[in-house]
Parts: sequence; C-alpha cells; structure tokens
Amino acid sequence: MRKRVFGSIFLTALVTLLVTVSLLIAAVHAGLTHDLRERLREECGYIAAATAEGGEDELQRIGRVYADRITVVDTDGTVLYDNQSDPADMGNHAARPEIADALETGVGESSRLSDTLKEQTYYYAQQLDDGTVLRVGSTADSAFTALSVASPWIVLVVLLALLMAALLASWLTHVFLAPIVTLDLHEPLKNDAYDELSPLLHRMDKQNRRIVSQLRELERRQAEFDDITARMDEGLVLFSAGGEIVFANRAVHALFPKDEAVGGYLTLCRDPEYIRVVETALGGGSTHGRMERDGRVFELTASGVEGTGQGHAAVLFLLDVTERDQAERQRQEFTANVSHELKTPLTSIMGYAEIMEHGIARPEDVGRFAGKIRAEATRLLQLIEDIIRLSRLDEGGSPAPFEPIELASLCGTVRDRLSHKAAEHQVTLAVTGSPIMVSGERATLEQMVFNLADNAITYNKPHGSVTLETGEENGAPFVRVSDTGIGIAPADQQRVFERFYRVDKSHSRASGGTGLGLSIVKHGAVLHHAQIDLRSAPGEGTVITLLFPKAE
Repeated sequence: MRKRVFGSIFLTALVTLLVTVSLLIAAVHAGLTHDLRERLREECGYIAAATAEGGEDELQRIGRVYADRITVVDTDGTVLYDNQSDPADMGNHAARPEIADALETGVGESSRLSDTLKEQTYYYAQQLDDGTVLRVGSTADSAFTALSVASPWIVLVVLLALLMAALLASWLTHVFLAPIVTLDLHEPLKNDAYDELSPLLHRMDKQNRRIVSQLRELERRQAEFDDITARMDEGLVLFSAGGEIVFANRAVHALFPKDEAVGGYLTLCRDPEYIRVVETALGGGSTHGRMERDGRVFELTASGVEGTGQGHAAVLFLLDVTERDQAERQRQEFTANVSHELKTPLTSIMGYAEIMEHGIARPEDVGRFAGKIRAEATRLLQLIEDIIRLSRLDEGGSPAPFEPIELASLCGTVRDRLSHKAAEHQVTLAVTGSPIMVSGERATLEQMVFNLADNAITYNKPHGSVTLETGEENGAPFVRVSDTGIGIAPADQQRVFERFYRVDKSHSRASGGTGLGLSIVKHGAVLHHAQIDLRSAPGEGTVITLLFPKAE
C-alpha cells in the first residue's frame, strides 16, 4: 500500500511537471516567433519608406549595415538585389511563398526550417510602388536547437524537480498512512484514524472480543487436558469419528513433526500398520501393532470409543521401543557370538585332551597335541581379555588417567611387538612420519594401534608391507596404518568395526583372531574423541587413519 500511494503521488507530480515544462517551452517559443515576425514587418516598412525616398543608393547603404537579409525581387521573380549574396548566383524567386503572396496581395510572409533542423528562417515581403518586392529575412535557432542548448539546465531543473517530488511524495505517503500504520488492532476503537475506517474498526473490535472469549475457553480446556497427559511417556492421539486428529500430546509432537499432527489421521503417518490399527479402532475394535519410522520402532495400541452419533472415535497409544529392541537384539547377538567363539577353542582343547586321556595319541604326538591345547587356550584367554577390555570401554570410562603420549614412539613399540609375526608372514613392517604428542590412555592407544597393525599383517600378501605413519594434518595429530593386503569390499567397510564381524571368516579363524580387534579400535576412538577414516579396495590394500582432536 505504501508503494502504491507513493507511486501515485510521484506519478502525478511527474506528469504535472512534464506537462508544465512542455507548455512553458511552447509558449515561450510562440512568443519569440511572434516578436520576430512583428520586428520583420516593421523593419520592412521602414526600409521600403527609406528606399522610396533615397532610391537605390539608400537601399545599398541600409544593406551594408543591416544585420539581417534584404532582398529585392522583380515582378518576374528575378533577384535584383541581395545584401548577403550575389543576385546573379541566385535563382528565380517567383515560386517562393512570401514573394508570390506579395505579388498577389501586396504582402507575404513565411518561414522555412533548415535541413539539419538547427535554424529556422522567417521572411516578410512587401510590394513597392514600382511593382518590385522587398523581402526581409531573419534567421533564428529552431525550437530543437533552443532545447538542445538549454538541455543541461532543463535536465538539471527536471532532476531537482523530481527529487523534490520524490521527497514530497515520501512525506505525503508517511502522513497519509500514519493513521493506518499506527492502528492498535488489539483495541481498534481507541485509534484516532480516518472516519472511513470506523466501520472496519468496530467490526474488528467485536471480532476481537469474540476471539478472546473463545481462546480463554479453549485454553482452559486445553490446560485441563494437558495436566492429565503432560507426564505420559507414551504418545497419545485422539481421533474423531470422522478420523480427524482431535488431540496429540507432547510425546506425539516429539515423535512426529508438529505440523503433521493436524487434520485427518493419514496426515500423521502413512505406515500400513499404523493405518490398519487406526482404522480398526475407528471401526469399534481394539488392536495392537508395530511400525518403523525413520529407523525407530514403535508399538501401537488403539481402541475404539463409542460416541453419541454414528461411528466410533478412537484412542491411539504410541510407545517408542527402539532402544529396548536394540538392547535385546544386541544382548542376544552378543550372547550367541560369545558362546560360539568360546565353544570353538574349548571343543579343540577337549578333543586333544580326550585323545591324550585315553592313551590314543602316540608318544611322539603328545607334544604336538599339548602345543595345540596351549594355542587354543591362549586364543581363549585372548578372547576373554578382549571381551573384558571391550566391556570396560563400553562403560564409557577408563581407570587410567590421560597423559601426554608420543605417537611415533608408541608405533615403534607396536612394531617391536609384531616384528616376529611380520617376519613369519613375510611382511615388511615400518614406522615413518614425525613425532607428535596426544593426550590419552597409553594402554588403550597402544592396543588400538596394535590391533590395526596386527590386522594389516594378518590380511596381507607375501612380501607385502605395512606402514605405521604419524604426523599432523591441519593441526590435528594422526596415526595412519597402511598395508598392501587383500583389501576390504565396499559392502563390508561399514561393518568391519562391529563385534565378531569378519570379512574373511576362514582366514580369521586360521590366524587366531577374535573378531573384536576393530571393535576395540572403534570404542577406543570414542574414548579419545578421535575420528576413524577407512579407505580400501579389494586387492589394493587398506589405509586406516586415526585422527585425534587438535591440541588446545
């Protein structure tokens, strides 16, 4: 509205200005033209009178001092005299309008514009007593030339006028709209506004009182209901007999976007199980169901409520059971995996022990069987230690305080511990990079790097290499373990840090792995607020980087 009012005022001022300037220029030009013609008429009369008394000599004398043009034309149109040009070079003037009129009526006048539109010449002719025609001509700037000469000033004046018009339009707009902009919509009748707005203000006041009354009643009822449902952990939704959402408590708004808990029941969710449960309840029945939404699992319970009219209203309870299901599933998976992992070495130990107990083994095989029993017992002990270490990390804490640790030295320790295994696998193990300090628990960090390097050796190729690199990237310390091994397929890269998950189960069993090494790395990274970056491709090796927080 402000723009429209401002535009209307400014446009009116602009049109008025343009029309005024145009009329003023036309009036000035017309006045100047009239004065020039009157001057030519008077001067022609004076020259004619002087010529009649003094003859040709007087005409010659006047022509030498006269600023404008004097021409004498014979009755046949031949130029007899001209004070600015040689008569011999001038053509016949009988066809000139002013000459023709003077020969016919005694006087004549005309004006001609130059081809370039820069000058305009005015002529006045009078027939003398001897029949010849005396013509006086004066050249003046045309209206176009006058405008072009004065254009800078005209533009300046127009710009100043437009600026004043814009300022005035802005001020008038503010004045006109001030009573409307400052309206108090909460108390319309207290406004000092235009009389034309009085019917609207009375209607608004009446509507406001009605709205306030209705809002107070709704707020009272809503407060009563909220007091009852505020402490419910379950989501509660009430549906009308037509399937419209009448109420949804805070838990529902937390489970679903707030703007979806309005309208029909389909606006809240379109899961088939949800629709089935709600429609069953709207039909007067009671039922249960489960649905998944955005990775969460919900348990649904709905019941129909008989109303006074046709159809049934419905009550729906929603309970988020995601954590409960995940905890139960993890407990079952962990129990099954631990049982399976413990069973394998125990079965081998029992088998070799039973052979030795019954004397079936030959004396020369006893030592080999005892070595097998010791290896399986060692693997069993390692598995139990990994489970204990992982459980400690799961608890979110570490009994040992953090201390400054130099990563290059730590990697050197890991290299010394694994040098024998690397030699057995014909793998070159090296430590490179620059010394860098981090704050952490030494035992956990060493175990993390050890597990990464141990896996890199285990899943390497003969005559391959494993490199432990330390350094700093953008101010953040890192440890990078690179190998030339078999690599990890993209489908397995997201799961290698899960407990007991193995990419190559047969290889892992043969090497004595527990399946918990990378899971310990993951939990250790969480403990040290470090990031894990894994880059690998089948047959091209693996690069795992531990990126620690920047030192403060």
